[in-house]
Amino acid sequence: MKIGRTVRAVVAVGLVGAFVGCGQRGSGAGDTDPPARSETPRYASAERLPEKLSQDGTMIVVGNPAALSTVQMYEDPRCPVVEEYERTGAEAVRKVLLTGEVKAEYTFASFKDDGLGGDGSKRAVNALRAALEKGKFVEYHAVLFANQPAVESSGGFTTARLLKLAEEVPGLRDQAFDGAVRTMKYSSFVTASEQAYEHTGDDPSGPGTPTVVVNGYVVDGGLNGLLFDADMFHRMVTDLHEHPDTWDSLYLPLKKVVEAKIAES
Repeated sequence: MKIGRTVRAVVAVGLVGAFVGCGQRGSGAGDTDPPARSETPRYASAERLPEKLSQDGTMIVVGNPAALSTVQMYEDPRCPVVEEYERTGAEAVRKVLLTGEVKAEYTFASFKDDGLGGDGSKRAVNALRAALEKGKFVEYHAVLFANQPAVESSGGFTTARLLKLAEEVPGLRDQAFDGAVRTMKYSSFVTASEQAYEHTGDDPSGPGTPTVVVNGYVVDGGLNGLLFDADMFHRMVTDLHEHPDTWDSLYLPLKKVVEAKIAES
C-alpha cells in the first residue's frame, strides 16, 4: 500500500463520511490478539451468513466462526448516527463478511432509553435476540435500521411496530417469536449486552455508538472514511491481521493527516 495514494483516498472518503456518534467515544475497546488463519468459505448472500449467540451471552456473532479477523460493532437501535452508518457505510462490513475472512460481533447498547425516556432500544434489542433464535438476525437487523428514522425521541420501536416490521422478513413471525417480543423474553440479554457495552473502553458510560473495532483497534475520527469503502476497509482488516504494526506505522499517521485536512477545510 502506497502511503501517498492511500492518504488521498482516505481524505476523499473521510471528508464525506466523518461523523460524531451518540454518547462518548473511547479508545481502548476490544484489545485482542489476531486470530489464527483458517480456510475461508465464501457466502452467497448476507442471509446465508452463520449467526449465533456469543459464548458469554453478551453479543450476537455473524459470519465465519473460524474467520481470521473480528470486527466488533457497538450499536444502540435508537441512535440516529447508527442508522446513518447502517444506511451509508455498513455495506462495506457486510461485503467483507461474505468473503469469510471476517466475523462481526454485535454488542447492543440501550442507553438512549435512559436519556430520552421510553423503552424502544430495549424492546428492539430483545426482538433482535428473538430473531437470532429463528436464524433471522441479519435480515431483521437490516429491516429495523431501514425503518429507524424518527424513533430516537419517540421511542417508536414499540411492540406493535417491531412485530409489523418482522413481517418484512419471510419466515420470522410465528407464535414463539411474537411471544418473545411481547413478553421481553430476552431481557437478560438486553441487560448483559448493555453492561458489556458500558465496560468497553475507558469511559464508564461506554464508547459511544456506532463504534467499530477491527482486531482490537478502534476505527474512529480521521479513519471513519475507511468504514464507507468496502475495498479500503477490506485492505485495512487484512493489514491489521497480517501486519499489526501497520496500525502505528500507517493508520495512525493517516488519521492525523485526515483530521488535519478536515480542520483546515
